[in-house]
Amino acid sequence: MTSEVHAAEAPSAGRSIAEIERVVIRFVGDSGDGMQLTGSEFSRALGRSGHFFVTHPDYPSEISAPTGTLFGVSGFQIQLGSDAVLTSGDAPDMMLVMNPAALKTNLGDAKRHATLIVNSGAFTQGNLDKAGYVSNPLEDGSLDGYHLYKIDISGLTAAALANTGLSGREAERCKNYFALGLMLCLYEQSPETVIAEIRTKFGRKKPQLAEANIIALKAGHGYAEASELFVSHYHVRKSQVAPGKYRIVTGNQATAMGCVAASELSGVPLFLGSYPITPATDILHELSGLKHFAVTTFQAEDEIAGICSAIGAAYGGVLGLTTTSGPGMALKTEALGLAVMLEIPLVIINVQRGGPSTGLPTKVEQSDLLQAVYGRNGECPIPVIAAASPADCFDTALEAFRIATKYMTPVIMLSDGGIANAAEPWRIPDVASLAPLPVKFRTDPEGYQPYARDEHLARAWVRPGTPGMEHRVGGLEKDFLTGNISHVPANHQRMVETRAAKVAGIVKDIPPCQPQGPASGDLLIVSWGGTYGAIAQAQEELVAAGHAVAHLHLRHLNPLPADLGDVLRRYKTVLVPEMNLGQLARLLREQCLIDVVSLGKVQGKPFKVSEIFARAVELCGK
Repeated sequence: MTSEVHAAEAPSAGRSIAEIERVVIRFVGDSGDGMQLTGSEFSRALGRSGHFFVTHPDYPSEISAPTGTLFGVSGFQIQLGSDAVLTSGDAPDMMLVMNPAALKTNLGDAKRHATLIVNSGAFTQGNLDKAGYVSNPLEDGSLDGYHLYKIDISGLTAAALANTGLSGREAERCKNYFALGLMLCLYEQSPETVIAEIRTKFGRKKPQLAEANIIALKAGHGYAEASELFVSHYHVRKSQVAPGKYRIVTGNQATAMGCVAASELSGVPLFLGSYPITPATDILHELSGLKHFAVTTFQAEDEIAGICSAIGAAYGGVLGLTTTSGPGMALKTEALGLAVMLEIPLVIINVQRGGPSTGLPTKVEQSDLLQAVYGRNGECPIPVIAAASPADCFDTALEAFRIATKYMTPVIMLSDGGIANAAEPWRIPDVASLAPLPVKFRTDPEGYQPYARDEHLARAWVRPGTPGMEHRVGGLEKDFLTGNISHVPANHQRMVETRAAKVAGIVKDIPPCQPQGPASGDLLIVSWGGTYGAIAQAQEELVAAGHAVAHLHLRHLNPLPADLGDVLRRYKTVLVPEMNLGQLARLLREQCLIDVVSLGKVQGKPFKVSEIFARAVELCGK
């Protein structure tokens, strides 16, 4: 979806409107209740009216978990505000709850006086038993500390669709649109654009379902409009953003577009060889729909075939790309070593998830950093960079291909499940403003040697079949110039050191560190990847509270910025929050020779701003 930023519609005359600066909303229900769709559509509506926001989808890893059980709860959180929004929020101010299991698993996250809109029709004895309630929380007083609105969403949806010819089960599946209509009305959003999108999405193949969803949407909107339950509706002042065209993107969508942009800027076709794996699969889906660009996608039979096909494509003279998550990276390890030996431009995108093994496939974690930096046999250095947010995935993907083609090396780009599935508005860049991505293929056979190097220690990229430039590649060590197989000890030492020097030399392209906040002081908080938003917001709040705290975000993780050690030494304490048990902290101690304080979190959930704020205050007090 794209939209021009414009002024939000004025609140309806005569209605009591609560003006709020920022709000965190969570939709929760069973996996079959459509909470992801409801949250996504609600987000899109807010984006169209000029609001900035960040979302966090949260869904179970179990396939077809029993309906109504704690295992099957799915959620979608969004934070919107009148100023900059960097995270999906700590604690919900409002929750729309579709069944007892969703209430049981999510109530502890809500603010004490949060607003709860609950589908009372789902609080049957059977559903209460599945969720482990001994009494109905809607009736036993346990929710007295909250602003509770009991609405029979299931029953009202069924009544609205009584004359549509749908079965009871089919009508029940439309209740998420009733909930969406209700929430749109409460936040002063028109349903008309959503109605148009429903017709586009369902109208041709399932016209009866499309009309049923529209009826349910209007019914929910009308209920909130007419009901005396709600003392007031809510108005969030629109965000003050730069004029331009914006699009709501997830991290995986932005990654795919960044890869296509690299292809267009370089004039070189893009090939993706990939095996589906959560949460990286959507990159494959997105790129498979962009065949009208010079994009070829190949869904391989396994992870090894995926990366090997991409290696072959890169050797053949196109931009090679493979996507995966942690378990897939383990399977790709041997082929990664081959790509390093061949010295070809290849981008490997790892959308990290909770591990080890199958781990928590739908939950967020960033625990593959050491795997990316060290996880191969032999001396096998690979540059590593990481995206900070959904929108940042576009620029990070471009940077990955820029490094890969300039230095003739594979590059690992790290994302994570939180970034990949989250959404935020992204200002579509002017194509003319994007940095060039020049790619040169050698065609002159005069004096050609396959492993002759330029000033960046990169060997030439030669397409197979170029007259007079036939050459061999492979996993056995090569002669320093000819590329012939060589077992000469001194040659192997020279090649290993040269490949390492090439990767280390990328540091020349890394911009100097620029901490946000004081240039020196009590505390520096270092972020990488998806911890960026929570740390950036925490640092702003810490400074506002009078603490001399700065924030430094790292995109380049191997090699690290050349001036990083000097910057870290300007502060009394360095805090490194990570969704792992201290992997970047270990790298900083090793490479910068200073101690740092690690703050690890491996709960399948992103950092809260409050968690970082509290630890920082403790450290500032020492």
